[in-house]
Amino acid sequence: MADIQHLFVYGTLRQGDVRWQFLEPYVVDSGTPDSAAGALYDTGREYPAARFGEPGTIVGHRYRLLPDRTEEALALMDQVESAVEGLYHRILIVTDSGVDSWAYQYGDGLVLQRITSGDWFRHIGFGTSAG
Repeated sequence: MADIQHLFVYGTLRQGDVRWQFLEPYVVDSGTPDSAAGALYDTGREYPAARFGEPGTIVGHRYRLLPDRTEEALALMDQVESAVEGLYHRILIVTDSGVDSWAYQYGDGLVLQRITSGDWFRHIGFGTSAG
């Protein structure tokens, strides 16, 4: 699994949102719009929660990480994602375009409201779903 160099993001790690600054130094290029099977939820805390594998589609962006900094990037993202409530943890998914990617999945502990569009940016009225 150490050779997986893609990260699928669907919320605050997307370009233009508050945590992009943490991911940006580690990406190869502007990434690719993508999606994954699952459900997206509003936590009521200004960040979303994803549950991969549930019915539905999660809209996001997939980034290829710099090969020589992938482990460093993932270690930092693990810290960033675990700093908020919800027991987020990194899992391996296959995006709808067929690419093995890391993603952060919600764990437990928050009251969630389903985002029917599956798109955090659309839900908060930010930019376009191409993120």
